Amino acid sequence: MAASSYTCVLSSRRSFLSILRSYSRYSTTAFIDKNQHTKTPGFVPVYHSRRKPLLQRSFSTTSYYCSSDNENIVNAEPTEQEEDYHSIIKDTERSKGPSDHHEFQAETRKLLDIVARSLYSEKEVFIRELISNASDALEKLRYQQMTDSEIRDSDVPLEIHIGVDEDKKTFTIQDTGIGMTKEEMIENLGTIAKSGSKEFLETVSKKPGDIGSSIIGQFGVGFYSSFMVAEKVEVYSQSNKPGSQAFCWTSDGTGSYDIAEAEGVQRGTKIVLHLKGDSYNYAKEDRIKEVIKKYSNFVGVPIYLNGKRANIVQPLWMMDPKSITDDMHEEFYRFIGNVYDKPRYVLQYKIDAPLNIRALFYVPEYKPTMFDMSRETDVSVNLYSRKVMIMPKANYILPRWLRFMKGVVDSEDIPLNLSRELLQDSALIRKLNDVLTTRIIKFFMDQSKKDPQTYLQFYEDYGLFFREGIVTTHDQDLRERIAKLLRFESSKTAPGELIGLDEYADRMKAGARDIFYLSAPNRQLAERSPYLEALQKEDKEVLFLYEPYDELVLMNLGQFYKKNLKSIENEITSVDKDGEIEEGEPGSLSRTEAKDLMDWISNVLMNKVSKVKVTKRLSSHPCVITVAEMASARHFLRTTLAGKSQEERYRLLQPTLEINPSHPLIKKLNSLQTNNPDLGRLVLEQLYDNAMIHAGLVDDPRTMVDRLNELLEKALDKH
Repeated sequence: MAASSYTCVLSSRRSFLSILRSYSRYSTTAFIDKNQHTKTPGFVPVYHSRRKPLLQRSFSTTSYYCSSDNENIVNAEPTEQEEDYHSIIKDTERSKGPSDHHEFQAETRKLLDIVARSLYSEKEVFIRELISNASDALEKLRYQQMTDSEIRDSDVPLEIHIGVDEDKKTFTIQDTGIGMTKEEMIENLGTIAKSGSKEFLETVSKKPGDIGSSIIGQFGVGFYSSFMVAEKVEVYSQSNKPGSQAFCWTSDGTGSYDIAEAEGVQRGTKIVLHLKGDSYNYAKEDRIKEVIKKYSNFVGVPIYLNGKRANIVQPLWMMDPKSITDDMHEEFYRFIGNVYDKPRYVLQYKIDAPLNIRALFYVPEYKPTMFDMSRETDVSVNLYSRKVMIMPKANYILPRWLRFMKGVVDSEDIPLNLSRELLQDSALIRKLNDVLTTRIIKFFMDQSKKDPQTYLQFYEDYGLFFREGIVTTHDQDLRERIAKLLRFESSKTAPGELIGLDEYADRMKAGARDIFYLSAPNRQLAERSPYLEALQKEDKEVLFLYEPYDELVLMNLGQFYKKNLKSIENEITSVDKDGEIEEGEPGSLSRTEAKDLMDWISNVLMNKVSKVKVTKRLSSHPCVITVAEMASARHFLRTTLAGKSQEERYRLLQPTLEINPSHPLIKKLNSLQTNNPDLGRLVLEQLYDNAMIHAGLVDDPRTMVDRLNELLEKALDKH
């Protein structure tokens, strides 16, 4: 479209996309006169030929009326200011008259060097510190407004404004807070050890209310973090006291500062940072927006960046849970977690003793990946103090096994060093960790009772973290509390039905002291296990552990509320003694036959067994292998003995072979030892390997394939 001599009207009812589309639909131009009549059908925006093309200018939703006076040049007059733009930062402040020159104290210069060069791990925190100081100033003014009727410009709202200028390489922050007099500037800015906020707290500590606890940080220290990025700092401040004089404080942070009277200063404090060459990125709006979102998004006063509201997300953890909707939780969860799914569980927690805690936790809906399960993954919980972020991914607030939780913890009791970055009192942090961990465990316990099916789905996805918690925690009481969250199938429940350890303990017989478990790949193999068969006559309930690490977890746990956790494999070893065969017992080998057979088995197997004995606890199985601490032996084979030879494994395991003298295979084996020793040897070795497989002590069953083929050949010789 050719450039028109008319300047256009942009209607607030038309979207930017529709405006662009209109270029391709029409070739004519149009405008609206002051009576809002369209001069040309097909309303299309046009522009004056001496102005920048439309696509090169920023758009506003403001409506304009046009007149066609003055030689067909349309005059566009805005009817309202651009929406959502609000800034109090103006270049009206000027120093006047002579300035007073002051030298920093020697210790102040040393502290300044520490703060500016080494105290903070990342330079970006200067923004957090300056915002926090501005918030302090606003809180002080809010308190004075409640107690003092004489406040300068009392109708001015309490706000924080930030402006950046890439051309001038400056960063500006301005508040409408309490402001400072000349004396307060010298005290609060001239001496780092002097803390304006701390002194204010001491002043109001004896007065009713909790206004003192609303002040974060120490102004004199946080302010000097600005010298990490600035080669020169200018501070303009107008005290809230009526009739007071405004002043300008200037320093390059080396050894001195100047104070002079100023004019054109609004109530509050304005700080202008002239950035160093290596910190020009802090004159970019996107960079500042990123830092505000990271550290100060939940400060309790509005923050504006270049005229636009920067902190728009509400701190849900400070709100009444009843006033928070599911949509608000979903939006907040995605914001803090940087994720796109929904939370499956929400826990909002608030206590005032023994610690002041405001916490909000989420459990992700998605199933964790292998990366999420890695112990190298950080805890996804941010630590706040009075809605100012102190530490992202605070790994010491929750134990590592709860790293799948996302959320925030806010506590005014957290002690901080000068930079708010390193936690100072580890004992208090451990207490905070204990309180939060206990509450989270209780929450999951409540959910397991409130909605068992939803909890079981959650446990299927995240149960591995609970197992990790038991193995990695040293406190037995905490381990047992975590163990309440575990779920297993049982020999007394239907397939697919899971129970907890506390439910098992509740239905134990009076006087029973042991909780039994069996490790097996699945329920079918567990129910066919010779070890389970050996205990069935005693009507004992057995938990089925289908994951190899479950066995390791219960071994590590050892006890559950004064009940011993025992593998039934170890129970057979500790209880079963050499079986006594009664003479004339029907369907069984005699004592003499059994003794001869055991001697022959020992000679054939040699170092594969340390002992052969008779057992009467089996009925459908011909034999079983027992090893002292069977579960430990299995994990020992997979780790320490993984590269050892078979002979060395047998020597360390010291397995015992227990035979069932009533089983048809054992009786047939007794005949083969004299009638067909070669076939008897093959059958014995296969029975032994079968028993080792049942015990989970064979890593690679392919070693028996050749023997099985030979047995099949002999079995088919007569057919």
